Amino acid sequence: MKRYLFWIPTLLTTLALLGGCGALLISGPMLAAGVARAGQATPTPAPAAPATSSAPGNPLLALETMLHDIATHVSPSVVNIQVTQKPQATSQTLPDLPDLPNLPNMPHFHFSIPPQQEPQSLPSQALGSGFVWDTQGHIVTNNHVVQGADRITVTFADGTTEDATLVGTDPDSDLAVVQVNHLPNDLQPIQVADSNQVQVGDLAVAIGNPFGLEGTLTVGFISALGRSLPVESSQLQGGTYTIPDIIQTDASINPGNSGGVLVNDAGQLIGVPTAIQSPVRASAGIGLAVPSAMVQRVVPALIEHGSYAHSWLGISGTTMTPDLAKAMQLDADQRGALVLDVTDGGPADQAGVHGSDREITMDGQPSHVGGDVLVAIDNQPINEFDDLVTYLARSTQVGQTVTLTVLRDGKPQTIDATLAARPTAR
Repeated sequence: MKRYLFWIPTLLTTLALLGGCGALLISGPMLAAGVARAGQATPTPAPAAPATSSAPGNPLLALETMLHDIATHVSPSVVNIQVTQKPQATSQTLPDLPDLPNLPNMPHFHFSIPPQQEPQSLPSQALGSGFVWDTQGHIVTNNHVVQGADRITVTFADGTTEDATLVGTDPDSDLAVVQVNHLPNDLQPIQVADSNQVQVGDLAVAIGNPFGLEGTLTVGFISALGRSLPVESSQLQGGTYTIPDIIQTDASINPGNSGGVLVNDAGQLIGVPTAIQSPVRASAGIGLAVPSAMVQRVVPALIEHGSYAHSWLGISGTTMTPDLAKAMQLDADQRGALVLDVTDGGPADQAGVHGSDREITMDGQPSHVGGDVLVAIDNQPINEFDDLVTYLARSTQVGQTVTLTVLRDGKPQTIDATLAARPTAR
């Protein structure tokens, strides 16, 4: 079965005059890799008023009251972001937009202007969402919303419009921060919840600007936790990285929701919508959001430094399977992450971690075996490769020394490795 994974596209409109009409297209690629806030006080907006039903015993009215409260208290903190890019000189034929990450069983899509509409220059505007982070005018959105922007304009719920400056970006979490000089009076930053406490089945409310329709509220539930998304910049970095701990929801997420909010029943941020999985390039009930715990780690660094340093071990690997275990003469139920490759000069290499050293054929396909099997990090079990990625993202920082428990030739041993900063795109 084919899977179609997109970063949520911003809504993109061309400004060139094409026979007196503006062309409209959806930009691509459609993309979708709790900590105290360093250096600043945690925003303390007035929390959304608790839902109270005017008709006790009527759950539908109670739900409606709660949603009214969320709309009243949260929607004003969600903004529309318009990004303008300068005209780009083009040849007679416009190139296709970049490919999606090269994922198994996921086709690549390209979106380009029909030949009869190709202008010689193409000023464009992209529309996305964002939310107020603090009273200093910082606004959080997705990196893919503001990437390549020449001008960023923020429109608040009351219609106030402000030009914004780019403060910092982190492609590896698809987060960015912009700043405006003035906020509307009495506008409060959004309250942030700990996404690590979210459970499957919890109510989820998405607020953003799908298709440019400002202040749209949609309702659903938390469908799954612990998903992972490929990082768009991986192709530029020479490695493959993922965003861990992604939240899945069936609240309707569409182009233009990028950078908006996913909140809980108290109107507190639990995630930032960033991707959808859909065969129709619009909501099909699988929306994906960067968890608020990651937002709380990354955003303060973007405000202070303009970037965020992700902990990096310098390995690639895969989850152990019974077939791999058998090939390595381990118990069939052996869990862990098999190290396939170790980056030369990286933390794992310097610590002495071993990558796979031979290739075998399984089910007619080549497979690498023989490397160390990671079974724990700092005494936290690793049952699959994503467990390692999640631990590094949640619980470590650059310069920290971690203790790896590995199986080498079937025998356990421990290795200390000092984490470095993940290489950035060049």
